[in-house]
Amino acid sequence: MEKINDYLCRYKGYVFASHQLNVDHIDSLSSFEIRDSDVFLVTYPKSGSTDEAEFSNNVEKMPWLEYPTGHLDYFSRPSPRFFASHLTPALMPPRLKGKKGKIVYVARNPKDVAVSYFHFSHALTKLETPKSFEEFLQQYLAGDVGGSSWFDHIRVWHTHKDEYNILFLTYEDMIMDLRSAVEKISRFLGRDLDEAAISRVVEKATFKNMKNDPKANYEFLPAETLQGKFMRKGTVGDWKNTFTEAQNEMFDRIYQEKMKDLPFKFIWDIN
Repeated sequence: MEKINDYLCRYKGYVFASHQLNVDHIDSLSSFEIRDSDVFLVTYPKSGSTDEAEFSNNVEKMPWLEYPTGHLDYFSRPSPRFFASHLTPALMPPRLKGKKGKIVYVARNPKDVAVSYFHFSHALTKLETPKSFEEFLQQYLAGDVGGSSWFDHIRVWHTHKDEYNILFLTYEDMIMDLRSAVEKISRFLGRDLDEAAISRVVEKATFKNMKNDPKANYEFLPAETLQGKFMRKGTVGDWKNTFTEAQNEMFDRIYQEKMKDLPFKFIWDIN
C-alpha cells in the first residue's frame, strides 16, 4: 500500500480514501461468490450512483461492495442482491466474468464530474479540502483522487466489456430522458414492468425527489463527517460556472487525446 498523502493511498493500482480502505476486505473480493441474479451499479465517483433509476437508493438495500462497514454479511442477503461500486475490473470479483451477474456502468461527462467532486471534497471532512479548483483539477487529471483517473476508469471498463454482462449508460442521457433509461435498465435486468410501474420508478428517481430523500442524500452521516448536501445540483453543464477559459481549453486537449479511440459521446450542456 502506497501512501499518497494524509487522506489518500494507492492499493493494487487504485486510489482509495485512506479512512475507508479495508485491505483484508478488498483482498477477499477475489473469492467473492457471484450469483446469476447479482446486479452491480458501477460508476466513477460523483457520476450519479445515488440517483440511478431502477436501483434502490440507500446503502441498506444497495451497499458499497468495497466499503463493508455495517454490511459485512453480504452472503446472507436474499437474491437479487444489488451492489454499488467505484472499482475497476482488476479489483472486482473475478467470478463476475463470463457473463455471471449483471453490471450497469453509468458514465458522466468528466467536466461536471470534476466540479461535483471538487464541491464534495469540501463537504466530506475526511477528504482533503482543495485550496482552489485549479489545484483540484490538476490532481483529478493526474488521477490523484479517490477512484483514480476518470479517463482510466472508463477506458478499462470499456476495454473489458466483452468479459461481462454489462450495460453502458450516460448520466446525461438519463437526465434528458429518464423514462427511456428506466426502460433500458428494466429490459437489461429482465424485468417486465408495465407502464404504471415504469412511471413510479421514473417519479422516484428524479433528482429532485432523490435530493429530498434523507437516505439517498446520506443525511444519516454525522455533521462532523458531512458538512453540506451530499447531492448538490445534478445538472448538466454546471462545469461552465467553474472552469476558466484556459482550464476548459486545457481539458479539451487532454480529453481529445485520451478519448479519441473510444466511442463515448458526452453531452456537455443542455441549456
